[in-house]
Amino acid sequence: MPSIFRAIDKFKPVYDVMYKVVLFICKILLIADIAITSMAVLGRYIPFIPDPAWSEEVVLTLMSYMAVLSAALAIRRNAHIRMTALDRYLPKGLIKFLDILSDICVLALAFVMIIVGWRYASTIGAKGSYVSMPKLSRFWMYFPIPVAGIAMLVFELEAIYNHIKGLFVKEEEK
Repeated sequence: MPSIFRAIDKFKPVYDVMYKVVLFICKILLIADIAITSMAVLGRYIPFIPDPAWSEEVVLTLMSYMAVLSAALAIRRNAHIRMTALDRYLPKGLIKFLDILSDICVLALAFVMIIVGWRYASTIGAKGSYVSMPKLSRFWMYFPIPVAGIAMLVFELEAIYNHIKGLFVKEEEK
């Protein structure tokens, strides 16, 4: 295996840690979502449990974080939906090229999410507030987009590296 790949492979633990951190954040958000939703539903039927007015907006915001962060996690696991019906009929070289091309397109999307998402969060989001929580900026509603863009960027760089490494390193050497 060429030395450049051995040197870059030393960063794999950093990717592993980032994956675990993002996964942990998604788990915490899911627990918070379930707890807040349960409290809101029970609060409608049981008199001594509060039904806060802010529950719906917070649950939707947490869900938006989970949706985009879990999509970034799927990049690392190579678990996104894709068309593979014709793969057995196409040359392996073409399939590898198409995989790299799709990764480059997703990488471009990550940059768009970071740049445009930050612009929206810091301009539109910073000017508005939640209806049920007027002191809380809508920045937090738009912020998941650039955060997920960063996670996508990191995991997509690893995916592209793995595809390029696969072109130069045989399976036995990995």
